[in-house]
Amino acid sequence: MLSSKIAGIGKYLPSNVVTNQDLTAHMETSDEWIVERTGIKERRYAHRTEETTTTMAVEAAKIAIERAGTTAADIDFIVFATLSPDYYFPGCGVLVQRAMGMKEIGALDIRNQCSGFVYALSVADQFIKTGMYKNILVIGSEKHSFGLDFSTRGRNVSVIFGDGAGAVVLQPATNAGQGILSTHLHSDGEAAEILAMYNPGTHANHWGEYANFDEAEIGQMFMSHNMIDSAQNFPFMDGPSVFKKAIVKFPEVILEALQTNGYGPSDLNMLIPHQANLRIAQFVQQKLGLNDEQVYNNIMLYGNTTAASVPIALCEAYEKNLIKEGDLVCLAAFGSGFTWASALIKW
Repeated sequence: MLSSKIAGIGKYLPSNVVTNQDLTAHMETSDEWIVERTGIKERRYAHRTEETTTTMAVEAAKIAIERAGTTAADIDFIVFATLSPDYYFPGCGVLVQRAMGMKEIGALDIRNQCSGFVYALSVADQFIKTGMYKNILVIGSEKHSFGLDFSTRGRNVSVIFGDGAGAVVLQPATNAGQGILSTHLHSDGEAAEILAMYNPGTHANHWGEYANFDEAEIGQMFMSHNMIDSAQNFPFMDGPSVFKKAIVKFPEVILEALQTNGYGPSDLNMLIPHQANLRIAQFVQQKLGLNDEQVYNNIMLYGNTTAASVPIALCEAYEKNLIKEGDLVCLAAFGSGFTWASALIKW
């Protein structure tokens, strides 16, 4: 069976920098409050009308394709991870295919939120291993800023997230022992609603309070003024509960990847965690006994870019020459669902 490798990698970050101080114009918060709880100093926001989840993905994809030494015409499959698509449907995969003038290839959209890119990478890895495809474009891209509650009411969520995109091209590995060694995917939906965006949705508004409507009307509503007035169309997060779960599952799935391949934490050259919260990453680092040179964090500058955070951080570490051929690299993520995942790579 073939193995797959990351042949090219790229990222895109909007030019608009939004600092913690900038957010104080919209909500009761402070730089100290945000940094203490998340480690974030600033984030990037896409242009309101000129940049979309897809346009950012295309820019990251161009770089990844060029670095892979191939062209858009050679891509034979797309796997696109996002929680913030351009449209409710269709997904962003086909929009990338159209924007880049690709052949009539397959395009798959992944909805695993923060774990999305690692899930997408695992899916693409299977297609390479079976020989079905040879050049797969894997993307994580998010435009959170258009759907956040910029008020004191929504600050616990809104201060965390930023926009951006990352992409890789996956190809068959040419050297034995090189590339993706294994991927590990998990989920537990028991507490799905403690990190979720309920509306618009098809759940008959079960998670909202709509006293002004009778049961028949509520069951038919996809979006209403009452939802907007009661802030039911913004993301919800029970931060402390998410933190407690993440600090257990994050190290577990990293150790699973290492132990499956006969390694331990000391063998890692680089851990790229999903940039959820600097405090979570620091806890995981301490739990695994890793030093600062073994972990790469950039949440301080970009916030949490959800499905885009792993490829953006991986690309940045690569561009800084912090990852070299032969290094053992682990990607790991935890997020809404709950879902969590890891991938171990011999670079």
